Parts: sequence; C-alpha cells; structure tokens
Amino acid sequence: MKKENRLKKNEEFQVVFQRGSSVANRQFVVYKLKKTDQKNIRIGLSVSKKLGNAVIRNRIKRLLREGLRELIPSLNGSYDVVLIARKPVTEMDMLSINKSLKHVFKLGKLLK
Repeated sequence: MKKENRLKKNEEFQVVFQRGSSVANRQFVVYKLKKTDQKNIRIGLSVSKKLGNAVIRNRIKRLLREGLRELIPSLNGSYDVVLIARKPVTEMDMLSINKSLKHVFKLGKLLK
C-alpha cells in the first residue's frame, strides 16, 4: 500500500474504534470513520496473535495488502478504515480473500 493509504499510529486506530461504525462478515471486521478533511482512504490492518505465530500473521498481512492494493482505487475516499482479520482467513487463498474483502467493503458501503 502507498504511504498516503496507511493508518499506522495507535492513536489513529483508537479514534476509529471509538468514533467509527463497524460491519463484518465471517472473515473480516471493518471499522470506518468518515474524515471530511482528507481525500485519500487510509487503511490499517490488525491481525491478532490468536490467529497464529508471526509467520502466519505476516503471511495474512501480505495477502491483505495485496488484495487491498487492487481494491483501493475503487474505494470511496475520505475514510479511515481498520480491517481486522478473523480465524477463517488462515486457511484461505488469495482469490477467496479478495472476494471476501469486496463483500465486506460492499457491506460497509465503501465501494464506489
């Protein structure tokens, strides 16, 4: 993901959790917060230690970043988003991750 599309700081994550709304499917939870003063969507990833060791968590994050790289141009801007992975993601391949990401972003009305 490009630098302008990343959410990195803990404070930014906490603001989205506290003030934003959430939608979910079986694989992902998405918290979103409307930001009127920015034009780019910013996305932060969260993969819990419950999903596996560091190798598994980093693999999941790599797959999510790749799926989001293709999806970001079709997302509505001016949102801060936190994407939380759930347990079923550990057994999924890239195609099903992409399909699930599109589904959860449609539920959240973030797709154009």
